Amino acid sequence: MTDKHRDELVFIPLGGVGEIGMNMAAYGFGPVTDRKWIVVDCGVSFAGPELPGIELIMPDPSFLEGEGDNVLALVLTHSHEDHYGAVLDLWPDFARPVYCTGFTAAMLDAKRAANEITADLDLRPMRVGKPFAVGPFHIEAINMAHSIPESCALLIDTPAGRLLHTGDWKLDDTPVLGPPTDAARLKRIGEDGKPLALICDSTNAMKEGTSPSEREIGASLQRLIEQAEHRVAVTTFASNLGRVVSIARAAHAAGREVVLAGRALQRVVAIGRELGMLDGVPPFHDQDVFKQLPRSKVVAIITGSQGEARAATARIAADQHPAVSLDPGDTMIFSSWAIPGNERAVIDIQNNFIDRGIKVITNAEERVHVTGHPRRGEMTRLYDWVKPSILVPVHGEAAHLAAHAELGRRHGIETVLEIRNGDEVRLFPDPEAIKHEVLAGELYLDGDVLCTPEESGVRERRRLSFGGMIVVSLCLDRRGEAVAGPELIIEGLPLLAEDEEDGGLARQIFSIVRGTLKSIPAKRRKDAETVAEAIRRAVRAEIADYWGRRPNVRVIVHKI
Repeated sequence: MTDKHRDELVFIPLGGVGEIGMNMAAYGFGPVTDRKWIVVDCGVSFAGPELPGIELIMPDPSFLEGEGDNVLALVLTHSHEDHYGAVLDLWPDFARPVYCTGFTAAMLDAKRAANEITADLDLRPMRVGKPFAVGPFHIEAINMAHSIPESCALLIDTPAGRLLHTGDWKLDDTPVLGPPTDAARLKRIGEDGKPLALICDSTNAMKEGTSPSEREIGASLQRLIEQAEHRVAVTTFASNLGRVVSIARAAHAAGREVVLAGRALQRVVAIGRELGMLDGVPPFHDQDVFKQLPRSKVVAIITGSQGEARAATARIAADQHPAVSLDPGDTMIFSSWAIPGNERAVIDIQNNFIDRGIKVITNAEERVHVTGHPRRGEMTRLYDWVKPSILVPVHGEAAHLAAHAELGRRHGIETVLEIRNGDEVRLFPDPEAIKHEVLAGELYLDGDVLCTPEESGVRERRRLSFGGMIVVSLCLDRRGEAVAGPELIIEGLPLLAEDEEDGGLARQIFSIVRGTLKSIPAKRRKDAETVAEAIRRAVRAEIADYWGRRPNVRVIVHKI
């Protein structure tokens, strides 16, 4: 039996384990009866076409809300949307501090201003190599190379044990922006001999070798821009400030001016300049200058690499952007990869460019993008440096997590725990995973409304998208006789021209409604609900015979 009064160090993932995105982790210290918590990251996932109308998916913080004052703080590893995108929606209700680096704090402030969010946050500085205490947790941020500035691993120490939460990382000795992963500090962690739990990114656990350096992308981009005869546009993740620098340097080396298009990109660049990250990089032009520059002397860096319909890339592809346009013979470079679920939208945009005679270059043809996550060779190097006694794979779908677990076991790590969202993992003492211990659900952002999946209405939207809608409205008097109607609304059903010549579908529905009404005994016709249900069933069955699908049918019976 577990001693309910002994101190334990536990880990509960509320998002990001069993999926890519929506990262949120809770670390608890103390006995079961009095446990203090810190939260690491608070991110989002992007909804796909299977969730019509939904923009973002967020982790459900109900478990943390139930812990009340025992939740002490939120610590952010970096400012990618899947790690910090839900902070302004979820965290203000907790009224607890948020620890983050200067770049992440600036990104939060910019997001709040852009979206006119009034909720305040207690932002507190987190500096690499400067440990700080939150209740019983002693936390140190360690620099890790990634595709955004100031990405950090967290060394979290408690009297019960310690862990290293890697966040997103890779081993890049030559990053374009910021220092490389702090290998020396990681090696010292392994040299002190204390037991360590490693909570580690699994995104590329299925890929052998090591991830290429960002420097290689700069060289490739320079060659492609120099070879281009006319205009060049490059789309990438707005948050990848290092990639923006690589593109800018490649453009200037080729004798071209750089134009920025996209508000998100402009915000990130402004933050980078304010924090001194772009020192030595010449100022960029606003998008309005694009058409004034010679066709062979311009490179545009644009947002919308994920196929977002309202972003610059999609609008340029459709030749609907107010300031930036491409002509046949120009070049469009996708310096990015499609986040799972976005592939179709990205391909459609690429096809639009190709149809217009614009040359499209992706990572399939040239090395124009590198990952910000470690491959298997980098993972084993990290194992050798920090010497974990416990490995918990996170940040990945089932296949990534399984591959990471297999790699850890093969490398000789003593305890490897395979878990999913909502499992409770005791790290120290006596490591153990308890399945489905807490609620780890999802919240949907639908416009400005944050709701549970059950509240969202998505199920009904899906039904409408597959079956269309027929609305039948009629009036009955006190004897159950029809005195007006039926009136029809038909949405989303096939209406063939040849059928409409003789009244078509509407005529067919009128006939079914009248026939059904006559078939109901006079006494039962006085009950509006009975009449409505009988007509609903009859219309659905008749249209199913005609169409091969069952439509959504709503019948409104008015009694006068």
